Amino acid sequence: MKISADFASRAYKQEYSKKLTIEDVQIIGLKRFNDDGGAFTELACLAGGVLQNGINIAIAQINYSEMAAGAIKAFHFHQQQTDIWFVPPGDKILLILVDLREDSPTCGVQQRLILGDCQSQLIIIPPGVAHGCKNIAAHEGHIIYFMDQQFNPDPMVCDEWRLPWDYFGAEIWDIHKG
Repeated sequence: MKISADFASRAYKQEYSKKLTIEDVQIIGLKRFNDDGGAFTELACLAGGVLQNGINIAIAQINYSEMAAGAIKAFHFHQQQTDIWFVPPGDKILLILVDLREDSPTCGVQQRLILGDCQSQLIIIPPGVAHGCKNIAAHEGHIIYFMDQQFNPDPMVCDEWRLPWDYFGAEIWDIHKG
């Protein structure tokens, strides 16, 4: 069968192979327990401040963030701090990661993840990986994140480094349609 030239010129095969992931970024699936009255997800067990979901990271601070529908919060990175993100399953957040680490085998690689969206998982973001997010749901979104260092706003010691929201191109926030 031959396809019309108009259609053939715009057709492409969707990519189904495993996407390249950034070195040291981890995605940890969590168990979600549902019953007639709702649901329960254990985010972390702490033993002496150390996260026990198969990860050895001492938790120093836990934060909760709210994002308006359509809001973009980007980009920032840390040189020392590790972040661990959780987005509730009822929300839908696009997370974009970019490896900035010069000595990493994935330096320059961009990784797109959809958080929430009926899934329960933790995302570990190591130092040197820029991250930003966009709430792609029609309602307010929520992020709970753990950090292995306490935030200090003092400019002499602050480990929060910023890049413009469109540093990697404004189109990075577009929703990819398959």
